[in-house]
Amino acid sequence: MARNSDDSELRIVFTGGLTGGHTYPLIAVARALFAHSRFSVNALYLGSSGRFEQEAMHSEGIASKYILSGKIRRYFSLLNFVDPFKVPIGFLQSLWYLYGFMPDVVFAKGGSVPVPVCLAAWVLRIPILLHDSDAVAGRANRFLSVFASRIAVAYPSAAAYFPADKTAITGNPVRTEILAGDASHADSYFGFSPDRPLLLILGGSLGAQALNNAVARMLPDIIRGTQVLHQTGEKNYQSAVALAGEYGIKAGHDGYVAAPFLNVTELADAFARADLVISRAGAGTVAELAAVGKASILVPLPTAANDEQRMNAYEVARVGGALVLEESNLGEHMLSGKVVDLLRDPTLRGKMAEEIGVFYNPTAAEMIATGIISLTEYA
Repeated sequence: MARNSDDSELRIVFTGGLTGGHTYPLIAVARALFAHSRFSVNALYLGSSGRFEQEAMHSEGIASKYILSGKIRRYFSLLNFVDPFKVPIGFLQSLWYLYGFMPDVVFAKGGSVPVPVCLAAWVLRIPILLHDSDAVAGRANRFLSVFASRIAVAYPSAAAYFPADKTAITGNPVRTEILAGDASHADSYFGFSPDRPLLLILGGSLGAQALNNAVARMLPDIIRGTQVLHQTGEKNYQSAVALAGEYGIKAGHDGYVAAPFLNVTELADAFARADLVISRAGAGTVAELAAVGKASILVPLPTAANDEQRMNAYEVARVGGALVLEESNLGEHMLSGKVVDLLRDPTLRGKMAEEIGVFYNPTAAEMIATGIISLTEYA
């Protein structure tokens, strides 16, 4: 495939999506590339058309084209019979867009979305750098590793799934805004008292209904001594607020604040203010918890492909960086008991916050950007 005639411009396609964890790292790497002075960067996002992808790419000035892609599910869904037919269509769409854009390199974040893009890039002989976020490599990434020129992994345990001669451990890129939170601003913005501890609850970028239900059951046990900021997910917001009301807790009163979604500034402030975090165990969230140094209770998503969330959670717990509770163990008083115990033990929380730090590499985005450049004429 012929290279673009403008020798001062690196042309790159970013692909990934469906969740914030597969989208926000693309932005971190894009910013690392944009920071280079030896060349300009012409970037195109090619992937799914969800909210996170559209808003994130638009905010960075990255043009976007959308394709069909399938999703690998561990649970029964009629979509499992439909999605395989989307991949060939997505492959043809990718061929069209890649040939028109003529990139020097493709950076694939992993998951099912990049599959048709990477296959098309391989056919057009475009170099691919693949990134895997989790403690256990995803099935899509294992498949795509055959076609990738370079592979970056976040966890040493994932490296075993890929050829050693083209694999490097980089960690997970983290949005730099996460590190700039202001605890006092969180208090004023959300209406919290600085004299009471704050429990931050994150169900992932799409929310988590089972976790929301457990939170509602827990609230009466903890709310008198603790403030709660609860990201519910947009589709679960109304049901979460209604369920809390059934337990006598009204959102926006008495220290309980529910939000459908926290943008990056709100999340950074919440992290800065939080004494303890309850969260799913997606790789992006674990990396952010490590970056800001927060004690956490991790509740892995049981239906995650390849069981990667459980593997992520137990990797963190193995070094003492978090407490893990399985979703099946979120009994009426189990979660509240753990929350109360941790909030009463600042020494243990401090140790957990320190230990989780090993899962944060502040140079991850730059390392991946360097790997991308190594596949082009600018190496």
